[in-house]
Amino acid sequence: MNQTNVNPLVSICCLTYNHAPYIRDAIEGFLMQKTNFPVEILIHDDASTDGTADIIREYEAQYPDIIKPIYQTENQYSKGIKISQVYQFPRAKGKYIALCEGDDYWIDPYKLQKQVDFLEANPECTLCFHASKHVDASNPDIFYIHRPKKIPNNNKCEIKDVIIGGGGFITTNSMLFLKDYIIDKPDWVYKAPVGDGPLMLLLASYGSILYIDEIMSVYRINTQYSWNLSMKNKDKRKQHHYAILKMWNEFDKWSNKKYHKYVLYRKLKNRYHYFKFKLLNI
Repeated sequence: MNQTNVNPLVSICCLTYNHAPYIRDAIEGFLMQKTNFPVEILIHDDASTDGTADIIREYEAQYPDIIKPIYQTENQYSKGIKISQVYQFPRAKGKYIALCEGDDYWIDPYKLQKQVDFLEANPECTLCFHASKHVDASNPDIFYIHRPKKIPNNNKCEIKDVIIGGGGFITTNSMLFLKDYIIDKPDWVYKAPVGDGPLMLLLASYGSILYIDEIMSVYRINTQYSWNLSMKNKDKRKQHHYAILKMWNEFDKWSNKKYHKYVLYRKLKNRYHYFKFKLLNI
């Protein structure tokens, strides 16, 4: 990893909580990046109780100029605090921000270099993402490759693609984006029940988003504290569903209904899936 005393070009933002079985994979994926620019690794440990913080401290001792952790003594997520918005993004020094949670990891040592090169060559774009491998945490033999169903000829997606695709359109650990576009975020982003989906919407509102059709990361499904596992709780799923509908309504107003037909499609699709699972008692 290239590192100098100058400000980093990329800030890697990693959120972790009780990821002791996985956090080494995440950090090693950061450290193996081969770049011609400096990088910083910002890790936020949300008061883990399983030894995750001790593992992070090992790496911090080895790479004190690169790895910059925050160790919470009280869990912030349980207090309703948006960790990326409050603790991570404000301290990021890079022109670009890359995301990867502590139970996921990167598998291509040139991931960051490729994404930065693409965005530098396409200044009208605000975000770059790529294909990823989604793996069941309990059985790595169960997996699928996540990529857009339709890939534009110029590899540039627009906001309608993000809206229609919903929060799952882009795998979070594949995102690299320009920090300037998220400094002053509208209220609907802050109020949203999740962080990655609204972030994609906001960035796509300011420009095209670039897609690289290469598998450069692994996203673990059904880890103990994962979002997708928490959505198996019916009460949480109901709360999330109505909060997402509210987010779409507020985004629609914020964008002066410029994308209303796509928003309406997304809302109807969300409603369909929610009530299908409800009727099937899943």
